[in-house]
Amino acid sequence: MRSMKTRKLGEVCDGARVRQRGKGRGDRWGGGAKTGWGCVRDSVSPSVPSPHTLLVPGLVSDHVGVSGAGESADGGCGPWGVEGGIASSLGQPRPLPASWTQMGNTLGLAPMGALPRRSPRREEPLPNPGSFDELHRLCKDVFPGQMEGVKLVVNKVLSSHFQVAHTVHMSALGLPGYHLHAAYAGDWQLSPTEVFPTVVGDLDSSGSLNAQVLLLLAERLRAKAVFQTQQSKFLTWQFDGEYRGDDYTATLTLGNPDLIGESVIVVAHFLQSLTHRLVLGGELVYHRRPGEEGAILTLAGKYSAVHWVATLNVGSGGAHASYYHRANEQVQVGVEFEANTRLQDTTFSFGYHLTLAQANMVFRGWVDSNWCVGAVLEKKVPPLPVTLALGAFLNHWRNRFHCGFSITVG
Repeated sequence: MRSMKTRKLGEVCDGARVRQRGKGRGDRWGGGAKTGWGCVRDSVSPSVPSPHTLLVPGLVSDHVGVSGAGESADGGCGPWGVEGGIASSLGQPRPLPASWTQMGNTLGLAPMGALPRRSPRREEPLPNPGSFDELHRLCKDVFPGQMEGVKLVVNKVLSSHFQVAHTVHMSALGLPGYHLHAAYAGDWQLSPTEVFPTVVGDLDSSGSLNAQVLLLLAERLRAKAVFQTQQSKFLTWQFDGEYRGDDYTATLTLGNPDLIGESVIVVAHFLQSLTHRLVLGGELVYHRRPGEEGAILTLAGKYSAVHWVATLNVGSGGAHASYYHRANEQVQVGVEFEANTRLQDTTFSFGYHLTLAQANMVFRGWVDSNWCVGAVLEKKVPPLPVTLALGAFLNHWRNRFHCGFSITVG
């Protein structure tokens, strides 16, 4: 029986001699450069291959057990091919039946090059956390600014780099005053809110000056100088240096440095982005003057979600926490908590911001734990470049009330 089956398996298509599996393993490719594997007929069903049938991945015919896969690229017989017109006579290549693969036929698997490869996972770089002074900015922008008396502001844009503003303020709490505000913006714009170099100055009718100079020394290095005078006396002179890396920010500030009087205030800030949402850092404040020296360390953290931001500062000087939430395009709310260990004072505040785009109106409200409430309503008057603002603030505990009205042109 074995000889008859061997003879049956030895039937050759196109006159090419086929070596049986299990014979001549040393001469795997058919015994010569011009000898290929042929087409072997068997009575066994193609879905269940016979153990004596040559399993050659590539071509499977409906009426034969295995067929050749064609000629190799170099003109000889490749590992899966035969020489001659066998492949062309059998038609186009067809994949192996699924049952062969399910039975664990390793030769029936697709080549490694045909398998899909997983692309390496590319994580987005962490963002820069920004400046330390801007940790609570979103929450603070929700609260209304203090208003008292009557104020007229006229803005004038002289060029694409230079702008001036004239302000006349009349108040029942103090003398009327006039302020001249001038700003110069350079050509280097890193973002819609950052232009370098920038020079800003504010001079009032009494001769007091507040000035700031912002410079971009390098691609990542920024410098700022702040000067404040009261008539002819210097009150504050401050120098900042800030370095912004890919995912961190380091800042060093010198306040009122006096080498002769041996007094100085040094403030160091550092923020690091741990994830795309979590930022951790700290602040170290060192002050020195004759007969007094001390330092205060504060730790800071910020977590940013899709619609809300939570920030916390904790140190030996106290704690400052804020929560900002954007409900939708019209409503924003903010909650702020401040505790000062030196003054033994704790304040809790709640503010909200309402935008009515169709009416060109913005409403800000505020209430805190000291029984103070306040609100400011801003109204634009298109097509005129005029903005009207009306504000009122009431302190129930001290029984104080003041209101303000302002007109901004330009």
